Amino acid sequence: MKSLCVFLLLIFSNFAWARSPNVVIFLSDDQGWGDLSVSGNQNLATPHIDSLAADGAKFDRFYVCPVCSPTRAEFLTGRFHQRGGVYSTSAGGERLDLDEVTIADSFRAAGYATGAFGKWHNGMQYPYHPNGRGFDEFYGFCSGHWGNYFSPMLDHNGEIVTGEGFLIDDLTDRGMAFMEEHRDAPFFLYLPYNTPHAPMQVPDEYWDRFKDKELAQRADKPDQEDIDFTRAALAMCENIDWNVGRVLKKLAELDLAEDTIVLYFSDNGPNAWRWNGGMKGRKGSVDEGGVRSPLVMRWPGKIKEGTTVEVLGGTIDLLPTLAELAGVTPLDSAPLDGVSLVPAILGQSDSPAYAALTKRPYFSAWNNKASVRTAQYRYGNDGLLFDMIADPGQTRDLATDLPKVVAELKPLLTDWSGEMKRELGEDARPFLVGHPDSVITQVPARDGVPHGNIVRSCKHPNDSYFSNWISPDDEITWDVEVVADGEFEVRILHTCPESSVGTKLELSCGDARLTGAISEAHESPLLGADQDRVPRTESYTQHWESLILGTIGLKAGPARLRLRAPEIKAGTVMDFRLMLLRRL
Repeated sequence: MKSLCVFLLLIFSNFAWARSPNVVIFLSDDQGWGDLSVSGNQNLATPHIDSLAADGAKFDRFYVCPVCSPTRAEFLTGRFHQRGGVYSTSAGGERLDLDEVTIADSFRAAGYATGAFGKWHNGMQYPYHPNGRGFDEFYGFCSGHWGNYFSPMLDHNGEIVTGEGFLIDDLTDRGMAFMEEHRDAPFFLYLPYNTPHAPMQVPDEYWDRFKDKELAQRADKPDQEDIDFTRAALAMCENIDWNVGRVLKKLAELDLAEDTIVLYFSDNGPNAWRWNGGMKGRKGSVDEGGVRSPLVMRWPGKIKEGTTVEVLGGTIDLLPTLAELAGVTPLDSAPLDGVSLVPAILGQSDSPAYAALTKRPYFSAWNNKASVRTAQYRYGNDGLLFDMIADPGQTRDLATDLPKVVAELKPLLTDWSGEMKRELGEDARPFLVGHPDSVITQVPARDGVPHGNIVRSCKHPNDSYFSNWISPDDEITWDVEVVADGEFEVRILHTCPESSVGTKLELSCGDARLTGAISEAHESPLLGADQDRVPRTESYTQHWESLILGTIGLKAGPARLRLRAPEIKAGTVMDFRLMLLRRL
C-alpha cells in the first residue's frame, strides 16, 4: 500500500510539473517608467509590483508605443501596429484588422481559458470586440478612456451592465473570480487597467495619502508640472499596486503561484510632466520618456530571482516570449515582428539568439514622428542623434559629430518608416453591425458624425455624447456595413428633458425605416466632477436611460445609418450616448 501511494504521488508530481503555466498580464494606462518605486521613485510605494522584479526579472530597456491603442495591438499580435491598421486612438482608427491573429487566439487554441478584464481599445463592434479576438470572457470597456470610475456603465460579453465600486478594484475582483473558476486548467488572464489615465479619480484612501504630500522628486522642469495631477496619478498607481497584490495573494491561496507567469508593464510614457528618471519626452513622444516602460516578470523556479534583462525588448516581443515559455505554438498568421526574449530572461548569454538580441534595433513611431533605438543610440526622423549611455536625457545632439552612426541608422529608420506607411495604407473600413455571431451591436456617439447643430460633449470622442440637437435638419450618421440580414430591436441610451416628450425619431439604414417617439423624460446631472481630484479635459457622463425605439429589418451590405428627429416638440431632442442593435 505504501509503495502504491509513493507511485501515485510521483505520477501526480510529474503531472503537476508538466502542466502548462497560467499567464497573468497586467497592463497599466498612462503610467510612465518612473511611476514605480522599483524604478527609483521615492514619492510612492509599489511593493507588490516591485516584488515581481525581486522574485523574477526586471527589464532595463523595454519599449512600448507613444500612446495606448498601438501598444495594445502590438501586444496582441507580436507585430507593429501599422500592420494591423491601428493609426488613431478613437473614431475607428483604434481597430485591429480582422485578419490579425491574437495572442488570445493562440493560447485558446492550446487549451487555455482566456479572459480580459479592463480597457480593450482595439475595436468595439464584433468581431473587433474582445469576444471575437480570442477571449472567452470580457468585462470592461472598449473605448480609449472612460468618463467615470465609480460603478460605471460597462460591457460584459457585449451586454451593457453597471460596474460595482471603483473600477480597478472591480476589474480585479472579476479577474480573481476567473482564476478561481479555471484553477484546474491553464488560464490566460489579461488585466488591462485604465489608470492612471485621466480623468483623475481614485478612492479617498489613496488620495488622502497624497493630497497634501510634499514630493521628493519632481519633473525636470517643475514649472511644467501640475503637482495635484501628479499626486492623483501617484495615488492611482498605489491603488494599482494594491490590486496587483490581491492577485498575487489569490494565486498563492489557489496554490497556483509556482505554475503562473506574471508580468506587468505600461502602455506609454506618463500622461503629464512628472519625475521620470530624467528622460526626455512623455506620452505621445518617440523620445525615451515617451516609449520606455517598466516590465517586470515572475515565474518561480523558472526565472531566477533578481534577474536584470539588459537587452532591448518591446511590446512586439511579448507574444513570442510568452508562447515559448508556455510551450504554446502561435497560430499560423503573418510573420511576427517580435522575437522571443527567453534567452535573455533565462540568462543564456552564450547563445546565438542572445547575441542577436544585443544587436537588434527597436523602432518607434507616432503622429509622423519616428525614432530608432540601439543599445547605445537613439536617432529620430528629426535628424537628431543621442548617445543614450552617456546622455540618457538626450540633451546633446551628436548628429554632426558622428556622421557614420547617422549614416548607419538613417536608412534603417527611413526604410522601416516607409514599410510601415505602406502597410498602414488608407482606412476604408466601415463600422460593422449585425454580425450573426454576436447578439448585440453597440453603435456609440464616439463613432458617429454629427450634422447641423449637434455637437460632441468633448473634443476627445471616446466616452463622449452628442448634445444641442435642436432642429429637424440635425442628424447623426454612421457609415456601416451590415454583416448579415436580420431583424433588430433598437434601443437608445439617452437623457432628455420633459419638453422632449412626444418628439418623433426616425432611424434609417438603406431602404429600411423605423419611427418612434420619446415617451418619457429622463434628466441627469453631469457625473464626474465630484469624484475628480483635478479638473478634467475629458467628457463628463450621465445616468443614461434606455429608450426602445422599435424593430428594424436590415439587409447585408454597406449603408449609412442615420438617426434624426423629423418632429421636435420643443427645445432639445436628447443627449445621445449609445444605440444598441439586438438581433432577434
